[in-house]
Amino acid sequence: MIKLLFVSSLLCLLSVLPTAEPTTTPPLDPLSIIRTPPQVGEVIDSYNGINVYYNGDQANVFGRNTTVDNYNLGLKYQCVEFVKRYYFINYGHRMRDSYGHAKDLFDETLPDLKLNHDRGLYQFINGSEYRPLPGDIMVFGPNYKNPYGHAGIVTVSKGKRLEIIHQNVGENTRELFIVSEINGRYFVVDPDIKGWMRK
Repeated sequence: MIKLLFVSSLLCLLSVLPTAEPTTTPPLDPLSIIRTPPQVGEVIDSYNGINVYYNGDQANVFGRNTTVDNYNLGLKYQCVEFVKRYYFINYGHRMRDSYGHAKDLFDETLPDLKLNHDRGLYQFINGSEYRPLPGDIMVFGPNYKNPYGHAGIVTVSKGKRLEIIHQNVGENTRELFIVSEINGRYFVVDPDIKGWMRK
């Protein structure tokens, strides 16, 4: 009898206790992940085998990058250093004048499709009869945020879509633009774009 009362009490007690759920890993909360930014000098993208390096703050300067024979590629991890390194490695190109900011790459006194002798590249104004092509250097003039201008390499140019890859823009190494054709002339829709350059 005592045994029966004990079993019956135990069953009653078990019936009111919560049942244990199977142990599973709780779902991951995306906000709980703290991602650390890349280290300065870390590779964060590449195009045609040419790396884009992280620069941290846009004003950071980490010395000059030069080739083994002292050709100036530019200040490390800045935008100009990337486009000049891209042209040097992919095309063996050396600019006669290898110094200056991005805004200085493009000679605004030259008409469309003329050779910029200082840079050794042909220039196409924004509004040229020749559309930008992959591998071209896209040159931006200065604006209220950036007095030095900017430069990147065209990766995609098809229909109304244009993409560039660039360095010293945080982690956002790719940027999309719209290309508009008006009366046989090509405009990349951005008020800061001076034009593009090619070998």
